[in-house]
Amino acid sequence: MNRVLVAGIGNVFLGDDGFGVEVVRRVDAAALPGSVSVSDYGIRGVHLAYELLGGAYDTLIMVDAVEIDGPPGTVAVLEIDDEPVGLAQVDGHGMHPQAVLDLLARLGGRVPRVLLVGCRPQIIDEVMGLSEPVAAAVEGAVAAVTALARDEAYRRTDRERADA
Repeated sequence: MNRVLVAGIGNVFLGDDGFGVEVVRRVDAAALPGSVSVSDYGIRGVHLAYELLGGAYDTLIMVDAVEIDGPPGTVAVLEIDDEPVGLAQVDGHGMHPQAVLDLLARLGGRVPRVLLVGCRPQIIDEVMGLSEPVAAAVEGAVAAVTALARDEAYRRTDRERADA
């Protein structure tokens, strides 16, 4: 089985930026294979990069509020290229998903497969709680993350397909 990390990212004090944290809070880890870990990283992007540095995971599923096409509350699953896009701005109080991956690359690490379950925010401002459209998207995102984590845990690698 593949080792999978589901990482909730975001700041609960900035409205919809808390989307990823809320989704991983609601994921039932007991319903997932033992090779899947679910964790709330919140604003600790640097800690996430260092967790990944050890090479313990085959797949990373990040959950975060991101600017994607569609109205607020739109959820999409994106496959992220592991190529760094620039020098990561290291911020001990929060980092967006690409900054985490850029920092990981600068530290000499990588994750073979990276997926992002993103939700378009409506409000990123100093307010507690999710906006109505983003809150309405949480349960669907929980189901999507759960299905992805299961699929990734059992996904055959290219090497396994070649050996079959």
